[in-house]
Amino acid sequence: MPQSTRLFPALLPNQPCHPHVVAYYFKQWQGFHMPFHRHDATEIMYTIHGFCEIEIQLSTTKTERVRLKKGEFILLNANIAHRLIVEDDEPCRMLNVEFRFTPQQGVMPSLQQLAAEEKQLNSLLEVQTAYLVLRDPDEVYHVMKSLVLELDKPADKSESMIQLLFAQLLIRIARLRRESASSSLAQSEWYVKISMDYMHQNYDREIQVKEIAGAVNLHPGYLQRIFKAVTGQTLMAYLTEIRMDKAQMLLLETDIPIADISDYIGVGSRQYFHMLFKAHTQLTPTDYRKSMNTHKHMYPEGS
Repeated sequence: MPQSTRLFPALLPNQPCHPHVVAYYFKQWQGFHMPFHRHDATEIMYTIHGFCEIEIQLSTTKTERVRLKKGEFILLNANIAHRLIVEDDEPCRMLNVEFRFTPQQGVMPSLQQLAAEEKQLNSLLEVQTAYLVLRDPDEVYHVMKSLVLELDKPADKSESMIQLLFAQLLIRIARLRRESASSSLAQSEWYVKISMDYMHQNYDREIQVKEIAGAVNLHPGYLQRIFKAVTGQTLMAYLTEIRMDKAQMLLLETDIPIADISDYIGVGSRQYFHMLFKAHTQLTPTDYRKSMNTHKHMYPEGS
């Protein structure tokens, strides 16, 4: 999980303030590996189409990668080193908005005044995290798009409209965060189910934790933690269990040579397969097939 760091460190302490947009742009990316960089503005990176990865440097020894797909966005802390990665075969279109905070001006309520009225917004401003990733049901994107269109007006843009749209944007993000937190257990169980389905469909070939995590768009370490919490076993232990169950079925119900079984269940080494199988059943594959065939002859089906 991200280091304990305030999501909005640039929020002016004890001073009423407004958010101020310093940069915004639509951009189509393809085959792009951005160098690590940091800036003193909080950033929202929204995925409109395609896929991308954001690599975040949490310390000199620890980085995390977040994979974003259409409709997902990351709210990234100011002064956190990060980079964007987009592969050649997975182009990505994004909308980015970077903002700081400036002292309150005019009659529009300050961010602190809004937070005093909106509990979810107050909670968002106090959260301790380096970044926040959320899935959007299109509400955040429409507000972001309206905001940048207002910012782009050459002559008649309204500062009041900009502040209203930004307040709406932050409140919607705060509500999404609350909804995501309230359904975190169900979400974890969903990720576990999709991971299980992926392993059941791909057990016949060599797969790694990072590939399973990619199928559910999660960081491998995070998926490992929630999978263990929900099932009580690791991803690889569950995958091995699937493979050994399939091996038992193939030994019992088919005439596939024992020497070939390992290829059918994605275990490349025959010696390693024999070791795993004996640990799982207390029998070698040969002894298992013999004992099961003897049992079937003694007690044929229907007898």
